Amino acid sequence: MDRLKGKRALITGGSSGIGLETARQFAAEGARVAITARDPEAFQPVRQEFGDALLYIVSDAADAAGQRKVAETVKEDFGALDILFVNAGVAELKPLDKWDEVSYDRSFDTNVRGPFFLIQALLPVFANPASIVLNASINAHVGLPNTSVYGATKSALLSRWRGHFPGS
Repeated sequence: MDRLKGKRALITGGSSGIGLETARQFAAEGARVAITARDPEAFQPVRQEFGDALLYIVSDAADAAGQRKVAETVKEDFGALDILFVNAGVAELKPLDKWDEVSYDRSFDTNVRGPFFLIQALLPVFANPASIVLNASINAHVGLPNTSVYGATKSALLSRWRGHFPGS
């Protein structure tokens, strides 16, 4: 099918799981696809499947400053971006009394801070119109055991963008 023919998409955390399957589907629908992964070794099995059909960008979603490099790479290779799927994230689940500052910061940096600065860096790269898809969680709306920080990060991710874009 060709529903995404001519579209350019960036999928963070695209080397496995939901991100990889999204890359498969977008490519099958005709999109040019870029994926990110923190570890360059994570691209090896993906390269075996896709070869050079995808754009591979090494990026740690928690590195706010590094998001500008992602935006620059996308602009250089694609010119503009039609679709951003913010998928990279961390789900560290544990009781409230087991959290420390390092784990807390890692969760917020990966799930909130990095995506915020990625979207900011991509603003001049987005086509008009463009779509942003945020992979959040039911935990943004419903509290479950051991999900206090994870749920807070997903709530922050969703609420940070609500109302900032047409149709949001």
